[in-house]
Amino acid sequence: MNETTKPRRRLRRITALTAGGLAALLAWNSLSVRSETAEAAGEHIVRTPGGDLHVVQDGPRDAPAVVLLHGLAASTAWWEPVLPALRDLHVVRVDLLGHGSSAKPRDGYGIADQAARLGAVLDRLGVRRATVVGHSTGGAVATSLAAQRRDLVAAVALVDTGPRAEAFLGESFAADLMTTPVVGELLWRLRTDGVLRGALSTAFTREVQVPEQLVADVRAMTYRSLTATDAAVDAFLAERPVPDRLAGLDLPVLVIFGAQDRRWQPSSAQDYRRIPGARIEILDGVGHTPMFESPDITGGLLRDFAGSAPR
Repeated sequence: MNETTKPRRRLRRITALTAGGLAALLAWNSLSVRSETAEAAGEHIVRTPGGDLHVVQDGPRDAPAVVLLHGLAASTAWWEPVLPALRDLHVVRVDLLGHGSSAKPRDGYGIADQAARLGAVLDRLGVRRATVVGHSTGGAVATSLAAQRRDLVAAVALVDTGPRAEAFLGESFAADLMTTPVVGELLWRLRTDGVLRGALSTAFTREVQVPEQLVADVRAMTYRSLTATDAAVDAFLAERPVPDRLAGLDLPVLVIFGAQDRRWQPSSAQDYRRIPGARIEILDGVGHTPMFESPDITGGLLRDFAGSAPR
């Protein structure tokens, strides 16, 4: 053997071992990140067989009830800017499974499952009739609950909920990377507040102060709860558009949509005209999160709609 070939072969063996070790490390990280779970925590936890949910209630209990459901990677905190406008209503905010202070198990993130669990929670709270409001992914859960529980849901309000899969404009670059196999799990393991703020960036169009709590909400999720919820809403929209699901329910429907939404085509809000009697409000200069970008107008619309819903 030529003496000069020995170092080359040794280098190739070292390179192969290093590559193999890196692949094994990445595989372990992916498995580890996807296996993480967390228990519910908070002042008011409602126990359900599929996972315990964190609930916050405000306002007089004998007033008309309005249920506020947040979107993907969010929590009850996303509704705080509109609470002053809703102070005369019985406001129920719920952290969906996998979000906020609710439990984060491995499974149970299907939209129909989320809706059924929510219905059970409202029953436990003694809520008999309610206007159910959903932001983005929360709108899919509100729609599913309306289909399942006509006895419970008096009206539905959707805030920047994409009506169909084809209307999706995309996420930020950071958010897209987080759902990419192997890379996503690694990025999740190494996530920083800067990365998480980057993932949140397309949720806003106007310059608003993004509270630290919103970043903390994303950090507190497990990778499984994030990606499984994302996949669940994709499947829900692919199966049947939201307007078609609501059209036959004979319920009052309010649609609020930001004219500069960066996640869903603003023009797709017109799809909701297929729902008989639906009221559509387009907010100029507002993006995907009207609760933060235009809280007074958004809160006023929700207050008037919930206050006039059948009881």
